[in-house]
Amino acid sequence: MRSVLNLFFLVFIVFAQAQGFQDELESEVSNNSNSAIVSDVDTDDKKAFQRAAEELSIPYRAFHDIPETKNGYYIISGTFSKSKNLKSQIKKLNKKGFEAGYFQNPQNLLYYLYLNHYTSWEDAINDCSTQFDNRYDDEVWILKMINSNLYTDAELVAELPAESEIETTTALEASSALEKTPELVVTQETLLETESIPVEDVSYEMLTASKENDPTVKSKLIKRADEYFDKMWYAEAAKIYEQALSKGEKAYTYDVLKKAGDAHYFNTDMENAYKWYNILYTKYESDMSSDYLFKYAHSLKGIGNYKRSKRLLKLYNRKLAGEEIAQDTEQNEIVLDGLLRMEEKFDIDNLNINSKYSEFSPMYYGGDEMVYASAKDSSIFTTRKYKWNNQPYLDLFVAKVNEESQDFKDAIKFSKKINTKYHEASVAFTPDNETMYFTRNNYGKKLKRDKNGINHLKIYRSKKVDGEWLEAEEVSFNSDNYSTGHPALSPDGKQLYFVSDMPGTLGETDIFVVDVLEDGTFSSPRNLGPEINTEHKEMFPFINDKKLYFSSDGHVGLGGLDVFEVAFDDEAGFLEVRNVGKPVNSSKDDFSFIVDEESQKGYFASNRDGGKGDDDIYSFKTLQLEEIPTSINAISGIVTELITGDLMPNALVELLDENNIKLKEMETDENGNFIFEDLDADTRYVLKTTKGSYFDDTREAATKDNEIVNVDVSMRKLNDMIAVENGIKKLKTEMIHFNFDKSYIRDDAAVELNKLVEVMNDSPNMVIKIESHTDSRGDNVYNKYLSDKRAKSTRDYIIAQGIDPSRIESAIGYGEEQLINGCDGTIRCTEEQHYLNRRSEFIIVDM
Repeated sequence: MRSVLNLFFLVFIVFAQAQGFQDELESEVSNNSNSAIVSDVDTDDKKAFQRAAEELSIPYRAFHDIPETKNGYYIISGTFSKSKNLKSQIKKLNKKGFEAGYFQNPQNLLYYLYLNHYTSWEDAINDCSTQFDNRYDDEVWILKMINSNLYTDAELVAELPAESEIETTTALEASSALEKTPELVVTQETLLETESIPVEDVSYEMLTASKENDPTVKSKLIKRADEYFDKMWYAEAAKIYEQALSKGEKAYTYDVLKKAGDAHYFNTDMENAYKWYNILYTKYESDMSSDYLFKYAHSLKGIGNYKRSKRLLKLYNRKLAGEEIAQDTEQNEIVLDGLLRMEEKFDIDNLNINSKYSEFSPMYYGGDEMVYASAKDSSIFTTRKYKWNNQPYLDLFVAKVNEESQDFKDAIKFSKKINTKYHEASVAFTPDNETMYFTRNNYGKKLKRDKNGINHLKIYRSKKVDGEWLEAEEVSFNSDNYSTGHPALSPDGKQLYFVSDMPGTLGETDIFVVDVLEDGTFSSPRNLGPEINTEHKEMFPFINDKKLYFSSDGHVGLGGLDVFEVAFDDEAGFLEVRNVGKPVNSSKDDFSFIVDEESQKGYFASNRDGGKGDDDIYSFKTLQLEEIPTSINAISGIVTELITGDLMPNALVELLDENNIKLKEMETDENGNFIFEDLDADTRYVLKTTKGSYFDDTREAATKDNEIVNVDVSMRKLNDMIAVENGIKKLKTEMIHFNFDKSYIRDDAAVELNKLVEVMNDSPNMVIKIESHTDSRGDNVYNKYLSDKRAKSTRDYIIAQGIDPSRIESAIGYGEEQLINGCDGTIRCTEEQHYLNRRSEFIIVDM
């Protein structure tokens, strides 16, 4: 748990601005007590809608009993808190050929802008999937409207059982962008422009949660925990959520599990955050927003499970931006693997000055002193506690420095003119030490709050006169509507770097810079840009003559916040961002890094395991080259199980040359690790990994001069290919592709069929039949002929790999006779929908 990161921007930016928007979306409640017989036809129709929406990744949900609305399906383009300007938007949309309108939900008083209304879900799905024939490319979602007074018999039978209710969910976690337009709750335009506003896909399973799991039916414990959570008293909330969840799985609702995980996550208790995020993922995987996948992945890093974290980050990236970023994801994995194996180039020590509370943000002050922030209670009376983590508020302290040991001593509180009863932290001094900048709550005679009740942070400046610091004044680029903090000055004092979520921020918090002009005023803030700032958090900048250092959880790191460095020159500006590596960085939060480039000594803060308190200050010195072990030409890696990410000890790894002649072999250790050392530089090798009932894994690897090359292996169980669909046991492969109008086996198809052959060899009594299918496009007679040729070509290939022909009962092509959706040529379908029908199936007849 920590104080600093909770205060500085995690609270005020990442979550606090969402506080006023909690529980915006209403519950779908079926108030019909009339008995009704659910027909198979209508139930199937409902399931078909769900399946179609989910296959195309179209979010959907349902509302009940909204006045003056028709039953059916609405394509929603935006949600607003006020109706101002909606009529003008509707006029613009109608000019583009839409039948737009809006309605208000009386339960939350929000206005929903829709593009079109439909009586058929197929038409709604079709328009969404084609983006209205490419006339509207912004994000939309489908709303099913169910008004009980307008029910037809057919509508009644397809609805929920009497008295069932859905779970209330938060559809948006608002970011600072929501502060920019007071009447805006969320529009799709905002979603496109502001990457930090994740949308949670609401599945039908969530919409039909039973009443006993409905979070609107809350226990007193959960109600109290929610109250603390909404006040951002996370330490208190976490304790009470734990009590409530200990009473059994009936309390395991989506909302409660999220908040329980968040209460620990915001205090960097990653072990407990992981516990609840893991249950959330297990129970509600399809409903988790990209934001919660990111948190889950980071909690996995926080407990050291890097392999599973990488798998979750892949899923997060696909959900966030699509498959086109797969190459970037692969590069990120290479960087992370390099970090895990890099030699440590620092020697670090925990300072004696650390207490059981938080100490962080050290800064050089004069020649032999340091100023830092601490939450330790130096008063003889009981100090007011910061309810986020039950620690005292932060103050600035000053201490002497032992040059040899780098330790602090004789610490006392900094100036009474600077410290207040609220938070002060993160200080920067001008080169002459006559002016200081620091971070403080937006505070006058009392805390100031924005229209949503949020108290932001501000940067203050104070000057020293006759050895005393004057009352601080806030800088001109502050605002009551967003936060600024973490000031850092360039060595000449002419540029002030800082962190903010102000308009123009790319992520949750970004690093900005202003020029400090000769008269003491400032230029307009400039964002350092996407090479430095990510869609997540960048914090705690420090700059010297050679490099900018900062902390981030958006660049590739070891977990939590990591420290990064980026060199710069006058012409090219900032160069490549690099992780400073272990042991400065860990699986926890590592931040407020400062360094003397000449001595290569410095300090940073971390909440890693083994410290004295929440956040501790550590000293470090950079090891000299002769102290750093030299690298060798080697190939190393970790073998894991593909689905679970579990480590796989005792797997056999063989090193082969390019001619498949075995050179070495070894078994993985108890942590799944292997390494082949003393290899030739710049040489290609082949790794073959085998273990019991798993598919063999063969892959190429090439050594580099004086480097350890990482090659991680993920193995898949043979039985993982056996699945049951609608009571039929099948062998599941990736899609078997054929070239257009051809039936020969392509190389990529051979890879999948070889896996099928391995499973059949592992189960010698298995008998299968092969079925090949096409989509509905083209002549149906020819489609049947072509699919039959493909089925028999597939059979011949399997037999050629050594499978007894008697184990293949039949190989038949069915053309377009067995479509799995409605794309039979009578409705417009997307390429993705047609693609689902082009398939080969391997049905298990006998085991």
